[in-house]
Amino acid sequence: MIIRTVRGYDFFEVSSAMQKAIRRSDAAVAGYFALELWTSGYRDYVWKRLFTISAEDCYGVITKEIEALWQGHELVNKGSKEPKGRIYVSKAVILLCDCRKCRDADHLQNFIYDKRMIDADAWLDDVRRNPIPIPPYTFDVHTRRGKKMGRTKEEFFRDEYEALSPRERGLFDGLLE
Repeated sequence: MIIRTVRGYDFFEVSSAMQKAIRRSDAAVAGYFALELWTSGYRDYVWKRLFTISAEDCYGVITKEIEALWQGHELVNKGSKEPKGRIYVSKAVILLCDCRKCRDADHLQNFIYDKRMIDADAWLDDVRRNPIPIPPYTFDVHTRRGKKMGRTKEEFFRDEYEALSPRERGLFDGLLE
């Protein structure tokens, strides 16, 4: 049995098209199919899918933005007899299309853990034989060794500011420059 949406699409094809369009930053196609799912009564499903996409395909902390939009969607629907808030789905799709993409989380679980394409035991043995040194920048005013070295809070603020990468302009940068 094929599950159909209100316009007669195969449910699973619509879901796949939405995710693949988001990966390609095609907001028009992704938005169309997200709203097709939403209008077809699959509101919870479309949100689950958007959350999954935010973890599988997107770089950074975009999942928190999707969660906030989902909360707004839930709020406007509280006590409502008719579904409301598709604007929140639209905004979520646009943000997901607009953000940088990275499949590391999905690759980690599928290639590293499930398929064991990296021999974790061998890697750990190598790290144990050749430990990664603690970098010198670790020792600042907040560590025992840094305090013994005489590190100051002023050095900490300056050094950590200069180390930011990539760095966005901040309100108080002038105090450090």
